[in-house]
Amino acid sequence: MSITIAVLAVRCVTIRAMRLVGALAGTMLAVGLCLPVSAQTSDGLYSRLLSMSMADSTKALHATIRRSVAEAAAQMPAEDYAFKPTAAVRSFGELVAHVATVNFFFCAQANNVPSPATNYEAGDTGKPTVLKALNDSLAYCDQIVAETTDANFSQPVTMLVAPGGQTTRGLLLGFNTTHNNEHYGNMVVYLRLRGQVPPSTANRDAGR
Repeated sequence: MSITIAVLAVRCVTIRAMRLVGALAGTMLAVGLCLPVSAQTSDGLYSRLLSMSMADSTKALHATIRRSVAEAAAQMPAEDYAFKPTAAVRSFGELVAHVATVNFFFCAQANNVPSPATNYEAGDTGKPTVLKALNDSLAYCDQIVAETTDANFSQPVTMLVAPGGQTTRGLLLGFNTTHNNEHYGNMVVYLRLRGQVPPSTANRDAGR
């Protein structure tokens, strides 16, 4: 595993995850109080996705966000892959490249094997290249998630980013889903700013 990919993961695991955890309770309470029940989901209804099976729930949550991420990346026009809302943030292409890199990083760890990928952000971030990378990374995660059962959900896996330690296969896959959800939220903003309707909204409105 390259130091570059590890540094990318540190950014997500430490700074962003801590910020998300700190804000989660208040955000969810506000959403629950302010929105009608029909508006509390995008294209994934929690009562259909979750069950008493940790493995089945993990698979359903992964399937929902992987669809939205893949469709958002495909929907954005190629000329807008260089778009940045501000100079301080990633371009849309860099964002897609980051998601692809980290999908490989986390899903490989969940299977206790080295990541087969490189840092896509460091290369060509045009649509043809990074869209392929994203779809390859999602297909790779699909396989790892599909092979997850309630029997191996708690299988120990080693985390590669300092301070290291161990977690479980299922929890690491869940963290990757959280990471994809976070960056899909970024993608929604980019799409809206370019006059696009995000796929989760379009799918919800169309009943898909």
